[in-house]
Amino acid sequence: MKFKSPIIIGCDHAAYALKEKVKAFLITFSITVEDVGVYSESSSDYPDYGIKVAQGVSTGKFERGMLLCGTGQGMTMVANRFAHVRAALCHSIFAADMSRRHNDSNILVMGGRVIGEGLAREIVRVWLEAPFEGTRHKERLKKFDQLGEHVKK
Repeated sequence: MKFKSPIIIGCDHAAYALKEKVKAFLITFSITVEDVGVYSESSSDYPDYGIKVAQGVSTGKFERGMLLCGTGQGMTMVANRFAHVRAALCHSIFAADMSRRHNDSNILVMGGRVIGEGLAREIVRVWLEAPFEGTRHKERLKKFDQLGEHVKK
């Protein structure tokens, strides 16, 4: 795997087991993993961990991050509230590939109660290896950054 930058990862209790498997998979490729929790299957609040990962990516401390919860929906909603974050909920290899190629996603979100370990590994591999194609997609992404200018406080 070519991607070698550190990854920040977080989950809630519903996806703890899958997060541990994804983390081990990343480590086999010598990718440094910053695990911000959770560290058990005890009940937890997914926003607390989504915020930590999204802040790490939003501030530029990490190039990319990964979030996991039961369905992935909640983590996606939390992460996409942060500037410069493009969190993509991916339950298929195709979605992971396209989220990178066309959307330059920088946080991968998966549902621990939706997909299994084998599919998760392939999604992670494709998401880390797929390049951003730029060109017309770059212009479209500029519109994301302009959204904050249109939102009234």
